[in-house]
Amino acid sequence: MKKLRYIFIPLIIITVVLTFSAIISSNSITYSHEKTSSVDVGQKAPDITMKNPNDSVISLYSITNKLVLIDFWASWCGPCRMENPNVVAAYKKYKDEKFKTVKCKGFTVFSVSLDKDKNAWKAAISRDGLIWPYHVSDLKFWSNAAAVAYSINSIPNNFLIDKNGIILARGLRGSDLTDKLESLKNK
Repeated sequence: MKKLRYIFIPLIIITVVLTFSAIISSNSITYSHEKTSSVDVGQKAPDITMKNPNDSVISLYSITNKLVLIDFWASWCGPCRMENPNVVAAYKKYKDEKFKTVKCKGFTVFSVSLDKDKNAWKAAISRDGLIWPYHVSDLKFWSNAAAVAYSINSIPNNFLIDKNGIILARGLRGSDLTDKLESLKNK
Protein backbone atom coordinates (compact mmCIF):
# COMPACT_ATOMS: atom_id res chain seq x y z
CA MET A 1 0.00 0.00 0.00
CA LYS A 2 2.89 2.38 0.80
CA LYS A 3 4.45 1.69 -2.59
CA LEU A 4 1.21 2.66 -4.33
CA ARG A 5 1.14 5.93 -2.38
CA TYR A 6 4.66 6.75 -3.58
CA ILE A 7 3.54 6.18 -7.15
CA PHE A 8 0.14 7.92 -7.06
CA ILE A 9 1.12 11.06 -5.16
CA PRO A 10 3.83 12.10 -7.66
CA LEU A 11 1.46 11.16 -10.50
CA ILE A 12 -1.24 13.43 -9.11
CA ILE A 13 1.24 16.28 -8.59
CA ILE A 14 2.53 15.95 -12.16
CA THR A 15 -1.04 15.94 -13.53
CA VAL A 16 -1.96 19.07 -11.58
CA VAL A 17 1.23 20.90 -12.62
CA LEU A 18 0.75 20.00 -16.30
CA THR A 19 -2.88 21.09 -16.21
CA PHE A 20 -2.07 24.48 -14.69
CA SER A 21 0.87 25.07 -17.01
CA ALA A 22 -1.34 24.32 -20.03
CA ILE A 23 -3.89 26.84 -18.78
CA ILE A 24 -1.28 29.52 -18.08
CA SER A 25 0.54 29.13 -21.41
CA SER A 26 -2.67 29.25 -23.43
CA ASN A 27 -3.06 32.03 -26.01
CA SER A 28 -6.72 32.52 -25.18
CA ILE A 29 -9.33 31.58 -22.65
CA THR A 30 -12.24 29.57 -23.98
CA TYR A 31 -15.81 29.01 -22.93
CA SER A 32 -18.49 26.89 -24.49
CA HIS A 33 -22.02 28.20 -24.79
CA GLU A 34 -24.80 27.79 -27.28
CA LYS A 35 -23.85 29.49 -30.50
CA THR A 36 -26.25 31.85 -32.14
CA SER A 37 -25.84 32.72 -35.79
CA SER A 38 -22.33 32.88 -37.16
CA VAL A 39 -20.79 36.33 -37.54
CA ASP A 40 -17.99 36.41 -40.07
CA VAL A 41 -15.99 38.38 -42.61
CA GLY A 42 -18.15 40.05 -45.27
CA GLN A 43 -21.24 40.25 -43.06
CA LYS A 44 -22.69 43.28 -41.34
CA ALA A 45 -21.65 43.39 -37.70
CA PRO A 46 -24.55 43.31 -35.24
CA ASP A 47 -24.97 46.54 -33.30
CA ILE A 48 -23.79 46.56 -29.70
CA THR A 49 -25.47 48.90 -27.24
CA MET A 50 -24.31 48.76 -23.62
CA LYS A 51 -23.23 50.89 -20.73
CA ASN A 52 -19.74 52.28 -20.36
CA PRO A 53 -17.93 52.39 -16.98
CA ASN A 54 -19.75 55.65 -16.15
CA ASP A 55 -23.15 54.07 -16.87
CA SER A 56 -23.73 56.03 -20.09
CA VAL A 57 -25.14 53.98 -22.95
CA ILE A 58 -22.90 53.66 -26.02
CA SER A 59 -23.77 52.11 -29.37
CA LEU A 60 -21.29 50.64 -31.85
CA TYR A 61 -23.33 52.14 -34.68
CA SER A 62 -22.87 55.64 -33.22
CA ILE A 63 -19.25 55.58 -34.43
CA THR A 64 -19.16 57.01 -37.93
CA ASN A 65 -16.66 57.13 -40.79
CA LYS A 66 -13.96 55.12 -38.98
CA LEU A 67 -12.47 51.67 -39.02
CA VAL A 68 -13.47 50.06 -35.73
CA LEU A 69 -11.87 47.14 -33.94
CA ILE A 70 -14.51 45.42 -31.80
CA ASP A 71 -12.31 43.95 -29.09
CA PHE A 72 -13.68 41.27 -26.74
CA TRP A 73 -11.60 40.98 -23.58
CA ALA A 74 -11.76 40.90 -19.74
CA SER A 75 -9.66 42.14 -16.85
CA TRP A 76 -9.23 38.57 -15.53
CA CYS A 77 -7.98 37.24 -18.90
CA GLY A 78 -4.18 37.00 -18.92
CA PRO A 79 -3.86 36.59 -22.70
CA CYS A 80 -6.15 39.62 -23.17
CA ARG A 81 -4.00 41.73 -20.89
CA MET A 82 -0.89 40.62 -22.79
CA GLU A 83 -2.54 41.60 -26.09
CA ASN A 84 -3.64 45.04 -24.87
CA PRO A 85 -0.27 46.75 -25.54
CA ASN A 86 -0.57 45.72 -29.22
CA VAL A 87 -4.06 47.19 -29.44
CA VAL A 88 -2.94 50.40 -27.70
CA ALA A 89 0.02 50.77 -30.07
CA ALA A 90 -2.24 50.27 -33.12
CA TYR A 91 -4.74 52.80 -31.79
CA LYS A 92 -2.05 55.42 -31.20
CA LYS A 93 -0.49 54.87 -34.62
CA TYR A 94 -3.66 54.70 -36.75
CA LYS A 95 -6.35 56.71 -34.94
CA ASP A 96 -5.93 59.72 -37.27
CA GLU A 97 -4.95 57.88 -40.47
CA LYS A 98 -6.94 57.86 -43.69
CA PHE A 99 -7.75 54.43 -45.06
CA LYS A 100 -8.18 54.88 -48.81
CA THR A 101 -9.32 51.34 -49.59
CA VAL A 102 -12.38 51.55 -47.36
CA LYS A 103 -12.77 55.35 -47.40
CA CYS A 104 -12.50 55.71 -43.62
CA LYS A 105 -10.96 58.59 -41.72
CA GLY A 106 -9.42 57.19 -38.59
CA PHE A 107 -9.35 54.05 -36.50
CA THR A 108 -10.78 53.39 -33.08
CA VAL A 109 -11.43 50.53 -30.70
CA PHE A 110 -14.79 49.48 -29.26
CA SER A 111 -13.89 47.35 -26.24
CA VAL A 112 -16.43 44.83 -24.99
CA SER A 113 -15.55 43.47 -21.57
CA LEU A 114 -16.70 40.08 -20.33
CA ASP A 115 -16.08 41.17 -16.75
CA LYS A 116 -18.44 40.64 -13.81
CA ASP A 117 -16.70 43.10 -11.49
CA LYS A 118 -17.05 46.73 -12.52
CA ASN A 119 -14.16 47.92 -10.36
CA ALA A 120 -11.77 45.32 -11.81
CA TRP A 121 -12.87 46.32 -15.31
CA LYS A 122 -12.29 50.02 -14.66
CA ALA A 123 -8.92 49.34 -13.02
CA ALA A 124 -7.75 47.25 -15.99
CA ILE A 125 -8.74 50.01 -18.44
CA SER A 126 -6.63 52.43 -16.44
CA ARG A 127 -3.66 50.10 -15.79
CA ASP A 128 -3.43 48.95 -19.40
CA GLY A 129 -3.75 52.50 -20.77
CA LEU A 130 -6.80 51.76 -22.92
CA ILE A 131 -7.21 55.40 -23.94
CA TRP A 132 -9.97 55.16 -26.55
CA PRO A 133 -13.41 56.38 -25.50
CA TYR A 134 -15.45 53.27 -26.28
CA HIS A 135 -15.61 50.74 -23.44
CA VAL A 136 -18.78 48.75 -22.74
CA SER A 137 -19.97 45.83 -20.67
CA ASP A 138 -23.17 44.43 -19.22
CA LEU A 139 -21.08 42.71 -16.51
CA LYS A 140 -22.56 39.30 -17.35
CA PHE A 141 -19.32 37.38 -17.86
CA TRP A 142 -19.63 34.85 -20.73
CA SER A 143 -23.35 35.63 -20.97
CA ASN A 144 -22.51 39.14 -22.18
CA ALA A 145 -25.14 39.98 -24.82
CA ALA A 146 -22.55 41.07 -27.40
CA ALA A 147 -20.41 37.97 -26.81
CA VAL A 148 -23.47 35.79 -27.40
CA ALA A 149 -24.51 37.78 -30.51
CA TYR A 150 -20.99 37.44 -31.96
CA SER A 151 -20.66 33.75 -30.92
CA ILE A 152 -17.60 34.53 -28.81
CA ASN A 153 -16.27 31.42 -27.12
CA SER A 154 -12.68 32.56 -26.53
CA ILE A 155 -10.96 35.79 -25.63
CA PRO A 156 -9.13 37.82 -26.66
CA ASN A 157 -11.15 38.00 -29.84
CA ASN A 158 -11.91 40.82 -32.25
CA PHE A 159 -13.57 41.98 -35.46
CA LEU A 160 -12.41 44.82 -37.69
CA ILE A 161 -15.32 46.65 -39.33
CA ASP A 162 -15.51 49.45 -41.88
CA LYS A 163 -17.62 52.61 -41.69
CA ASN A 164 -20.65 50.67 -42.98
CA GLY A 165 -20.33 48.01 -40.28
CA ILE A 166 -19.06 45.34 -42.69
CA ILE A 167 -16.63 42.90 -41.09
CA LEU A 168 -13.29 43.11 -42.89
CA ALA A 169 -11.31 40.72 -40.68
CA ARG A 170 -11.43 38.87 -37.39
CA GLY A 171 -8.98 37.45 -34.89
CA LEU A 172 -6.28 40.05 -35.58
CA ARG A 173 -3.66 39.67 -32.86
CA GLY A 174 -0.11 40.93 -32.53
CA SER A 175 1.33 42.24 -35.78
CA ASP A 176 -1.65 40.91 -37.77
CA LEU A 177 -3.65 43.95 -36.64
CA THR A 178 -1.08 46.52 -37.74
CA ASP A 179 -0.42 44.58 -40.97
CA LYS A 180 -4.12 44.69 -41.82
CA LEU A 181 -4.44 48.40 -40.97
CA GLU A 182 -1.35 49.18 -43.02
CA SER A 183 -2.75 47.29 -46.01
CA LEU A 184 -6.01 49.25 -45.85
CA LYS A 185 -4.12 52.55 -45.62
CA ASN A 186 -1.82 52.08 -48.57
CA LYS A 187 -3.99 50.57 -51.28
